[in-house]
Amino acid sequence: MGRDTGFPRADAEHDFLRARRKQVLSRLSTWLRGEPDDVNITLPFDEVVAALGWAGERRIGLRVVKLSSIVGSVNREADFDRRFRPTSGRVRQRWERLALASRRGESVPPIEVYRVGELHFVIDGHHRVSVAHALGLDTIDAYVTEVRTKLDPAGIRHRGDLIVKDYRRLFLERVPLTGEARASVVVTDPWDYAELGEHVEAWGFRLMQDEDRFLDRTSVAARWYADEYQPVVRMLRQADLMGTRTEAEAYLWVAGERYHLMRSHDWDDDIIETIRTRRR
Repeated sequence: MGRDTGFPRADAEHDFLRARRKQVLSRLSTWLRGEPDDVNITLPFDEVVAALGWAGERRIGLRVVKLSSIVGSVNREADFDRRFRPTSGRVRQRWERLALASRRGESVPPIEVYRVGELHFVIDGHHRVSVAHALGLDTIDAYVTEVRTKLDPAGIRHRGDLIVKDYRRLFLERVPLTGEARASVVVTDPWDYAELGEHVEAWGFRLMQDEDRFLDRTSVAARWYADEYQPVVRMLRQADLMGTRTEAEAYLWVAGERYHLMRSHDWDDDIIETIRTRRR
């Protein structure tokens, strides 16, 4: 909290000006460091849930919420940045009125939020969150509605992270892995999920041709993981061909190289060494 001058109204005005100044300085710092534009943008709730896949919700009532866990908004992304500092003077009148009430010790109603994993998104109370940040508080009272999603929201920091989550959700709809298999098949480039999904579907089509029977997506995913993915990953580890890739990235790489490997027919030490050093 800024210095208390004994004049709450003047202090509230100074609180707002300090918050605006910090927001402008943060934008300048981000630009000077060459960081992505989405670093200081609040996460939009609808986009987060769309990327993760909505699975249900339940109201859990009044809770004490850490301000640091409030990262997004349902409908006010333009008015506040990621730390809920005001982005313009448009919100000043209401903001200062709430800051004045807080400095006078008046009761401020709880905010309302959606909870997704450990993240919170403001439904109502954006100004109250902003004032609480400016006054140096750590927590705030909130009515919480918990939203369950198909994917774990862990790892979401910026808006750009939603692309990876969205592609992974689509991949798991095409290749419905479960349990350990679901957790282990991970890539860092979102486009790799699309490529891997196509690869698994093609593998499943060949499997159905070989066995002359139809298999649903869940059966294909389970067979691919057990009969194809795991054996290949084990061989890659034994041959020290993983490099810095994830298991799935190493598998996808060697699957792409399969045609060349099949043509060589010569699995001597020189060939293995050539593969090991290629595209690391």
